[in-house]
Amino acid sequence: MDHHQYRQALAVEHAGSELPFAAEEFDRRLARARNAMQRQGLDALLLCQAADIFYLCGYHTFEVSVHAALVVTPSRTLLQVASIETGPAVVTARVDEVVGYRWEALDEVIDPLADALADSHDIGIDGSSSGLRFGLMRHLQGRLGGDRFHDRAGGLMASLRLVKSDAELDCLTRSAKMTSLGLARAIEVVEPGVTDNQVAAVGAQVMLEAGSEFFSLAPIVTSGSRSGIIHVNHKRRGIASGDAVFLEFGAVWQRYTAPTMRTVVVGPISDEMRLAADLCVEMEARMCEAMTPGTPFEDVARLADAILAPHRERFFHSGVYGYAVGAQFPPSWVEGTGFLAAGQTTPLARNMVFHLPLCLRLPGGFGIGLSNTVRVTDRGAMRLTDHDMALVHRP
Repeated sequence: MDHHQYRQALAVEHAGSELPFAAEEFDRRLARARNAMQRQGLDALLLCQAADIFYLCGYHTFEVSVHAALVVTPSRTLLQVASIETGPAVVTARVDEVVGYRWEALDEVIDPLADALADSHDIGIDGSSSGLRFGLMRHLQGRLGGDRFHDRAGGLMASLRLVKSDAELDCLTRSAKMTSLGLARAIEVVEPGVTDNQVAAVGAQVMLEAGSEFFSLAPIVTSGSRSGIIHVNHKRRGIASGDAVFLEFGAVWQRYTAPTMRTVVVGPISDEMRLAADLCVEMEARMCEAMTPGTPFEDVARLADAILAPHRERFFHSGVYGYAVGAQFPPSWVEGTGFLAAGQTTPLARNMVFHLPLCLRLPGGFGIGLSNTVRVTDRGAMRLTDHDMALVHRP
């Protein structure tokens, strides 16, 4: 059978069988999206980012490297996926229509999208989306006219996704519990002679056994001087006495991830290590106290920045003191909808959720990372993860 017959056969008994939330949750999301479209003068959205598509209709797959698109109009939703993805589309998505194209024939993408958008004169796209391909836009603009497309969908979707519903908070809480289990077990095996790969493997196994789906970002474990280099990962290095061992894990429940950073020091803890840890603790406490509804993102970042300022020449920090987390896909669990950083003027709102990646790195020496995922409340940010922000010491 071809992919059309495959889709039809699956739909008979399995349509919507793996919808990640109740239909009412998606109905609410779609209604909010359509209201936002109306306010912005848009009569269609063309979404190509996996997490945005998931948010509005539930569609999810581990194969996020191929083109997929969701078209939303005031009366219709159309999901376009590759032929190999029609199965996941049938069982996970709540849409009016699924359209497949042959995986190996990208020229089949244009006609269905152009037809679906033909009656729309103001179409919102996310020009910064990694899923929106240049060739696709070039052909659509050639067919429909470039003046129909407006780069407004990114901000629109961010405004919808930043504040989490009760169902989303439940997913993040479940992720947090699995993340904590993985970290606790991984920390137990840290000792001289054990490799960073072995530590990561233990943590991954525990999170998967606890129920995690495929990770948006693999468990991160680095040790010694490599822990002082941002965004490297395990690479068969044996742990030695004197090492700081940095761990950052994030289990996944219905694509939602609540990450946590922890650090184990094997052997003596140096004064600089203690200083870095103390700064992380102080920054988290001050930030969480200030994270109340109405406070601009940049004001929270400014508080952390002031604590770090006297030590900035010694330690490296990215400058982003928090980023929104929620539903996401590889290669990252960063939602991309909001950042606690300089120049970010969006005000906090109740039930926004952020990971606070407080990690200070001494180049050539070590990295100390201590973090939680937190939820904004009327009384400040409350932890969803359960890290006590203490270094783990292995004498």
